[in-house]
Parts: sequence; structure tokens; C-alpha cells
Amino acid sequence: MTFSFYFPILACRDRLVQTPTVIMMVGLPARGKTYMARKLARYLHWIGIKTKVFNVGDYRRDAVKVYTGNEFFNPDNTEAVAIRNLCAQNALEDMCNYLQNQGEVAIFDATNTTRERRRTIYNYCTEVCCFRVFFVESICNSPEVIQANIREVKLKSPDYKNVSQEEAVEDFLLRIELYVKQYEPIDDKITEKHYSFIKIYNCGERFLVHKIRGIIQSRVVYFLMNMHVLQRTIYLTRHGESEMNVEQRIGGDSPLSPAGITYTEALAQYIANENIKDLIVWTSARQQAIDTAAKINAPTESLKALNGINPGMFEGLTYREVAERYPEEFAARDRSKYYYRSPGGESYHDLVARLEPVIMELERAENLLVICHQAVARCILAYFLDKDPEHLPYIKVPLHTVIKLTPMAYGCMMESIPLSVEAVNTHRSKPKNCDPHRPVAEALNEFLEVRSETKTGPTTIQIIYQNAGTAIETTDAYGNRIQHRDSIIGDVSPNNSFPLSYDIII
Repeated sequence: MTFSFYFPILACRDRLVQTPTVIMMVGLPARGKTYMARKLARYLHWIGIKTKVFNVGDYRRDAVKVYTGNEFFNPDNTEAVAIRNLCAQNALEDMCNYLQNQGEVAIFDATNTTRERRRTIYNYCTEVCCFRVFFVESICNSPEVIQANIREVKLKSPDYKNVSQEEAVEDFLLRIELYVKQYEPIDDKITEKHYSFIKIYNCGERFLVHKIRGIIQSRVVYFLMNMHVLQRTIYLTRHGESEMNVEQRIGGDSPLSPAGITYTEALAQYIANENIKDLIVWTSARQQAIDTAAKINAPTESLKALNGINPGMFEGLTYREVAERYPEEFAARDRSKYYYRSPGGESYHDLVARLEPVIMELERAENLLVICHQAVARCILAYFLDKDPEHLPYIKVPLHTVIKLTPMAYGCMMESIPLSVEAVNTHRSKPKNCDPHRPVAEALNEFLEVRSETKTGPTTIQIIYQNAGTAIETTDAYGNRIQHRDSIIGDVSPNNSFPLSYDIII
């Protein structure tokens, strides 16, 4: 059945180098498309590319508050097809408005299973909006993978709230069958050979990459070919407290303090108690990180890429000495800590670029313990927790604390486990006054506290990436769960300019 899409005519942006890119997901339900879309968006965001996911399923749930069953997806259900058509159009309009304004990459997360639908959206995005389009098709014929995806992800969908697991599985399998009847894989031989795309078979068993254009598409392929969906845990910790930490000095590779040595023993005991299968340990090439891993019974690799941020001319100085001798530099750093590069040193932006290959290896790795330094740990956490660049340099990563990261379908479970070994506080919050003529005490922001024993007991934070922003669920000491949601999608009003009509077959 044919329905019309009405799109506003938008001004074609003349940006040869910074051409916005639409990434169009393709594939049957339960093939991991949304999982890939979320992880891909998080990666692009981390490397500084403004990216947003537009999930048509979320638009459908907003339009139809109560899910009535798989018949809603029957292609012969004309009323439902009209609703789904409108939801896809609304998502597409919001996506195009986003890219016309501030966005650089938008991910259109839907099944997009027919060639006619792909052709319509492709023509609109390329001919009317002057965007580039890249297709990501997930093809899976493994019953085990499909069943696992249904049980892990789809059963937690709002569609199946208050429905038994057996009923939900049965309904979703029937929904898939309705899509199978009309599914047309991307044709790389004749009708769709001019498209740029990657086909991913069985979650990474095999790839077909076709006509890659530009750096964005290259980065997308690079990431998707390194990503895997196996369950694993990443443990992250800083090296044990060093003598330079105690002296409040910047950088260096000084020996561990007595408390730092105690932490190496506590860390080894904690890891042994976790009984982690096939654990591998990564450390930086600094001796203090290598020494921290010395008592852990697991294969260890030292990576120079994990070395701490290079402080340049500030190496070995205290923060007070920097504030007193170089007030202009210290103030400039406070004004833009992510992009500030000390003379002869690195910025956090530089560090993210240096760590990108490490992130790719983290995506490919299974169970892993990473022993590194404060700035490096912040960059890694910003990736997994989807933090903005402006917040990245202020993520708290205390000494003598293990951070346990468990990637999930749409986010990451984070647990912070202090190991009850006292240490100095090295965290400095962003000061309110960034004037170079401020008093030194105000510049330092009184960030160095007296040594105190770290409190015991883990803190759990679950980060869930939603189409409507990021939902953060925290668990307090009493087991109470609190969720905070930040809605950021679907807030663009429709463009009222003259509509352009496209026919689409659903």
C-alpha cells in the first residue's frame, strides 16, 4: 500500500568538507540495530562529532500510548500503516532539522526494510538536503543470537510492560514474521549499488563494505568492525598513591607511597575474590602503574598509550606553584580545560585522540583490568558514560577505588568500589572565578584535602541511553532506585515551508 511523505524544502547547505551525514540502519527486528546505533552515537560523540539517534520506534510509542499487539505491524492494516508512516516522517523531519542546524551526524534507527523506502529517504536526504547517506545493515540468521536479543532487550521494551515473558516472546516473533514478508536486503549488484553501506553478518562474523566516502563513513566502519556484543566486564583503576601525589605535584613517575603499596595488595586480593574468567591486565608504561599490577595473578601488558596526560612545562610543579608563577596559563586552563594545552604538553582533546586506538581495543576485548592515570581514566569513563567534553576533565576518579563497568544493551552499568586504603584527594572542581588576577587560594579552589580513609561500600550508577536523552538511574545506600531523565529529542517544531511530496511504500 502506498502513502505520501511530505517533507519541507530546506536550504541546501554548501559545506564540502563538513557535509552532514545520515546513517540509516537497515534490518529485521532483533538484529541489534538499536544497540549498534547507540554505541556508534556514543563513540562519535566521544571523538567530538555532534551525533544524535532518531529512533522511529520511540516516535511510534509516543503516538500510540498503548501497544495492541503484533497486528499493528501487519502491512494490510491500513490504519496502523498510516500511523507508522507519520511517525517515520516526523522522525525524519526532526532529524533533518537537527542536521540543518547544529548536528553533524544523525542516525535514523528503523527497520527500513524495503528498497522503495530506502530510495525515498536517500533521495530526499541527498538531493533536497545535500546530506551524505550511509547504510548500516544488520543481517542475522542465528536463532541463538536472535533469541538472546529478544530476551535481553525487547522484553524490557515498554511494549511488553505487564506482559509475561512467554507472551512477549510469542508476540515479538510474530512481529518479526510480518517484517520478513516484506524485507528486501540491500541490493549491492543492481538497484542499490550506488549506495555507501556496510553489511554486518551475525554480529560481526563477516562484513561487506561498499563505496565508503569521506572520513565520517571511514570512522563508522572502523568502529563497527571492532565492536562486539559479548558480555564482559571492564575494571578501571588508577595506580596506587605515589610520592608525588602526596607532595601534590603534577605528572611524574615517582615510586608508590606506603599507602600506594598497601593498595597494590588490596587490589590483588579484590581481583582474586572476583574470580574473573580469562582476565587480562593493561597498565600504562609508567612504573607506578606497573608496580600496582605486580601482585595480580593475570597476564599483564604495558601500553604507552595509557600514560598520563603530558603536563609539559608544569611537570613536577605543585598546583600552587603553577598558580603563583603562571597565573595567565592557569586561568586559561580553567576557562577551557578540555581544549587547553600546556606549553610543551597535551590537552584532554589530544588525549582523546591518543586513546582512540585503546577504545577500539577495549571494544574488542573481553574481561579486562586497566590500571592508568587520572586524566586517562576520565577519558575512558567519558566514553562509556557518554559525557560531554566540557564535563570530561571534571569526572571524579578517586585513588584506591576500582570502577567496574559492565556494558549493557543500551548503556553501561558502573559500580564504584573503594578498597578502604587511605589516599590524598587529587580532584579539583572547576572554579567559579577564572580571572588570571584572582587570589591564589581562590584559583586553587581548596581542592587538596587532608588524607582520610576512603569510605567502604560500592556505589552503583546505571547509565541508559534513550532516544529522548540520557536516563541516569542511581541506587542509594538503602537500595532505593532513582531515575533522572534529560529529554533532548523531538523538541524541534516542524518547518512550515512549502512541502515536497514523496510516495513511500510501507
